[in-house]
Amino acid sequence: MRRVIQVLCAMVAMSSVSGVALAQSLTIATGHYGYIYQLRHFVSEFTEENPDIELKWVFLETEALRQRLRADIATNRGKYDIVTVDAYEAPIWARKGWLISLNDLPASYDVDDIIPTIRSGLTVDGDLYAVPFYAESFMVMYRKDLMEKTGLAMPMAPTWDFIRIAAKAMTNRTDKNKNEDDEVYGICLRGKAGWGENISFLTAMTNSFGGKWFDSDWNPQFDSDAWKEALNFYLGMMEESGPPGAFSNGYAENLSLFNSGKCGMLIDSTAAGFLVTNWRHSEVYDSVGFALAPDKGFGNRGSFLWTGNWAIPVSSKNVEAAKKFIGWATSKDYFALVVSREEQSNLFPSVRTSLYKNPKYAKLPFAQIALDSINLADPTNPTVDSVPYVGGQFVAIPEYPSIANAVGQEFSSAVAGRISAEEALKNAQEITVHIMKKTGYIKQ
Repeated sequence: MRRVIQVLCAMVAMSSVSGVALAQSLTIATGHYGYIYQLRHFVSEFTEENPDIELKWVFLETEALRQRLRADIATNRGKYDIVTVDAYEAPIWARKGWLISLNDLPASYDVDDIIPTIRSGLTVDGDLYAVPFYAESFMVMYRKDLMEKTGLAMPMAPTWDFIRIAAKAMTNRTDKNKNEDDEVYGICLRGKAGWGENISFLTAMTNSFGGKWFDSDWNPQFDSDAWKEALNFYLGMMEESGPPGAFSNGYAENLSLFNSGKCGMLIDSTAAGFLVTNWRHSEVYDSVGFALAPDKGFGNRGSFLWTGNWAIPVSSKNVEAAKKFIGWATSKDYFALVVSREEQSNLFPSVRTSLYKNPKYAKLPFAQIALDSINLADPTNPTVDSVPYVGGQFVAIPEYPSIANAVGQEFSSAVAGRISAEEALKNAQEITVHIMKKTGYIKQ
């Protein structure tokens, strides 16, 4: 035994003398995202240059990831060195002191090349706490052939009033004298209940109508004129021009309807641009046009910005190696490498200004609209009036998902015709006031 110990000590001493570093193992907790699988395809570029860093991948569902990280930090176990966080989590976890500041990334990383609105959503009190690999905003996707038949022309910056007129003109619903194959619904919008489904859309839409979730004292605002106008406008347009069963349609369902030729317009994620223009996914890929999300004359086009990001928890035991990896995985060089080797159909929404200048990326028919949409979003000032929160299509407070899911059920019921807009807003106000009082935002 003494001889074995002596040999091991000698090996460690030799590695130190020879300058051979012992491998550091980075445990990366992430979700099942297309970007991540693409990254793993290229990750040998990093490991070959950094043979002393070993990568271990742990794939988790989003809520499981949140729960595991909370437990890991609470016990200071340091199980995860790198985690994925989204636009909602990043500012909340940063304020809780759960994440490492990334302000000391090397100059070669070029933080300023990250689209400013994205960067601001990941910055708290001047410190950057996450670096992005994915970003999306809202835009209008429409059938150019159907728009032409209406005699209308889609502006690059449409109003909500124009969208409603165009949707009605495009609608061709089935009746006794029409062929079901010719059926087209003028517009497809999220109606499925959920804070990431109908509430994300309606929050962004109401931002453009001058509305907000809370005033400066955290009083809920569902009894405001802006929410009344926005919800009634949405419900009226869906009744006139939306598909049947819209209360159960979310992002995926509406995308499927649009790609099968059943929707004249889709107002949703800029990430969908890659799918609606891809012949493998869309029957109308060669007739799709794009425009900015609509406004209502208040200078706000529905502040919507969602990002996927890398962050380092404070419990990580390999902080410097973790910074090296996430710096590489979100660098200008990495994204340029992907664009040079992948087909256009395999590209993902960019987070860096430089990539939109890449000739191959710039050829995407929706690239400029996507960039403009992201630039117009402002998560630090998401509404027309000042508010005590950051976000956009969400409110970055821990209580938000549970509140928004409950409110989403009310609005989905209104789409289904089970309750009126007035009842939905009254119920939303009561639900939100109750929780905000219970959690101490509003004094009893």
